[in-house]
Amino acid sequence: MNGLKDLYLDQLQDIYSACKQSRDITIELEKAATDAELKEALHAGHKGISDGMDMLRGLIEGHGKDPGGEHCKGMEGLVAEARAHALEEDFGDDATRDAMIVTQYQRMAHYAIAGYGCVKAFAKRLELPDEAQKIDTHLSHTYDGDERMTEIATSGINGDARAA
Repeated sequence: MNGLKDLYLDQLQDIYSACKQSRDITIELEKAATDAELKEALHAGHKGISDGMDMLRGLIEGHGKDPGGEHCKGMEGLVAEARAHALEEDFGDDATRDAMIVTQYQRMAHYAIAGYGCVKAFAKRLELPDEAQKIDTHLSHTYDGDERMTEIATSGINGDARAA
């Protein structure tokens, strides 16, 4: 790494990898979820992640780099946790599994929020305002998805799991 631009491109590739991994597990989480509102939110989530990947691909390729040039070990760990705790774990009832699905999805979303926030700051410092705006749009969507999951959990799933 020879400066902020190298760091910026490296982290764009890292987030691209993170998105690819989280999109795939989000599809699996959607299939495992039983709450209709949760299933809908997860569907919107993997659509949003795909849109983010398209944006990231464009930014990375615009700088002459390969979007697949990195493998995000951080998201790899979060995906392994989501698989182990939300998909492979035995649950006594669907609401408890759904609560765990929300938990695991939000952990991945928070990772994405941190990554998008960093590269947005790098883009601003590098005087790439159009790129910073594109990143900010997806950062905002990720925040919105996280807030929606909190609403779903607190308005029903967590109470249903508690009653089980």
